[in-house]
Amino acid sequence: MITARFFRSLPAILSALIIASCSEPGVPSPTAPVAAADQGSDSGSGSTDWSASGTKSDGLELRALWWDRSHRGVRVSKTIGPLGGTISIPETGLTVAFPVGAVAAPITITITADEDYVAYKMDPAGTTFLKDVLVTQSLAKTELGLRPLRTQLFAAYIADDGLKLSGKVPVLEILPTETIFSVVSPLIPTAQVWIIRHFSRYMLASG
Repeated sequence: MITARFFRSLPAILSALIIASCSEPGVPSPTAPVAAADQGSDSGSGSTDWSASGTKSDGLELRALWWDRSHRGVRVSKTIGPLGGTISIPETGLTVAFPVGAVAAPITITITADEDYVAYKMDPAGTTFLKDVLVTQSLAKTELGLRPLRTQLFAAYIADDGLKLSGKVPVLEILPTETIFSVVSPLIPTAQVWIIRHFSRYMLASG
């Protein structure tokens, strides 16, 4: 669970990540999520109370969001150590921030963007993290770019790495997520932020 101190600093973190990312115009398996942590509350803080493990979603089907244009073979790799770090894909507007202590030893992480949908394969599959990892997806290069949001957005975990994302897609888990809106036009979403504790395949979707 994210601490109250983290949430008080979240707006500043998000601003930095969004600016960086926008700078360019159910069967159990080794990749299954870690067990849900006990949820508490930060009374009186007004903060969102997120659990890194999310909510199981038996039978739920969602529609993956489209990119505004296809991305061919967009992939990044970077070694993240105990001091943390950030991985970004400028072409898609993704930023993944690993806090200090998220991993106990250096690990090379590879993130591959889906060609047509706002979805990513994150490797090594099955990797779990000791602390919450913050994912920020700019919406500027998606089908939602500069349009009012008309439906709720979901960050979803997909158990089957080979599953086609066209139409309604069955998802195993819904991740804690928040939509960030433009300060100029409060109806225009600019980014989606969610938390993960393990690696596999994730998509941004609507109901």
